[in-house]
Amino acid sequence: MNLKRRTLLPLALLLFCLCCFSTNSASAASPDHWVGTWATAPMAQDNHEVRVAADTTYREIVHVSIGGPAVRVILTNEFGVGPLTIGAGNVALSAGGSDINTAASAPLTFNGRPSIVIPAGALVVSDPVNLKLAPTSDLAVSVFIPAQPIQQVSAHGFADQTNYTAAGNVVSAKSLDAPQKIYSWPFLKGVDVRADSKAAAIVAFGDSITDGAHSTRDANARWPDVLAARLQSNKDTVDLGVLNEGIGGNRILHDDTGPSALARFDRDVLAQAGVKYLIILESINDIGHAQDPRRPYDVVTADDLIAGLSQLATRAHTHGIKVFGATLTPYVGAGYSSPAGEAIREAVNQWIRTTNQLDGVIDFDKATSDPAHPNVFLPADDSGDHLHPNDTGYKAMGNSIDLKIFKDK
Repeated sequence: MNLKRRTLLPLALLLFCLCCFSTNSASAASPDHWVGTWATAPMAQDNHEVRVAADTTYREIVHVSIGGPAVRVILTNEFGVGPLTIGAGNVALSAGGSDINTAASAPLTFNGRPSIVIPAGALVVSDPVNLKLAPTSDLAVSVFIPAQPIQQVSAHGFADQTNYTAAGNVVSAKSLDAPQKIYSWPFLKGVDVRADSKAAAIVAFGDSITDGAHSTRDANARWPDVLAARLQSNKDTVDLGVLNEGIGGNRILHDDTGPSALARFDRDVLAQAGVKYLIILESINDIGHAQDPRRPYDVVTADDLIAGLSQLATRAHTHGIKVFGATLTPYVGAGYSSPAGEAIREAVNQWIRTTNQLDGVIDFDKATSDPAHPNVFLPADDSGDHLHPNDTGYKAMGNSIDLKIFKDK
């Protein structure tokens, strides 16, 4: 082989490799940017608690936050003790009640297939569906569950929303025939939208006061709903979704209704699509049970709760999430209130207002308390149990959040 040929062969090989690399790079699609527009926190439920029946379609209505040109749905068997078969699914714009808009409706698929088996302890994400979703609109997710043994259901027990069931596989039906009403979200965990790179999600993490207890059913009057509507009315924040991860009765340090906040944090916060901000409103149930004058149990101190809140903030910061601490709303007069518990509530609120471990403070306590009696609800904001706000109180909470804290999105 002459010298000229020996020189040209390596050069030709190099050019061939560069061409292959360039071709492969050009053909690799940029990943879509998905952001959560709606979510809920599932937990273990017995069949009788959520009225699950075999060979049944579940049509579940969700009020989304941000919109987008495509959606995907997350279904859950995270608390199941056996495999769960999803026979069919559909997503559509809600037409009110149990009806859907069939002109804005599409089947759900999973890797191109219409059905899927979800292993115990797992979840599945559907294939993307091209469906134009408007902000703060209602979406209907229909899921058919064929006959199978189901010992434990993954569901959010308190939806504060009317959902529907009907016999058989009728996921794509415009109207359900004689539907039964349910008030939980079985098998459904979240809805994401395809969004531009600037879009992000805010997780509202808490207990029944975040979940919306004592708000008007089907009115979307929870404080995260109020926040979502405000974000959409501000041109600087229209690309921020809000995900409600509240569970009634939830505590930071102990399991009760649902796993503790520390136990469910990865699943309900860190795993959410596009999450960039976290609002924590937790520990009033820890306080109430620990200092219940009738039957105290799982006794904790203010320092214990502060340590738990600090852990949540540290874990969020590890993943680049900004954390805002929400002060605990008044509870004097509630069934489990006590002077000792009030002292703990005030100590926790003082830490939230002054610590450098959080990125900011949302003062829900100030927004809802009676100026003349700061340790009780303003009467107009009290649902009547002196623990949960009413619609007016939730609106005051949502309106009290300074939207400028999300300016670095």
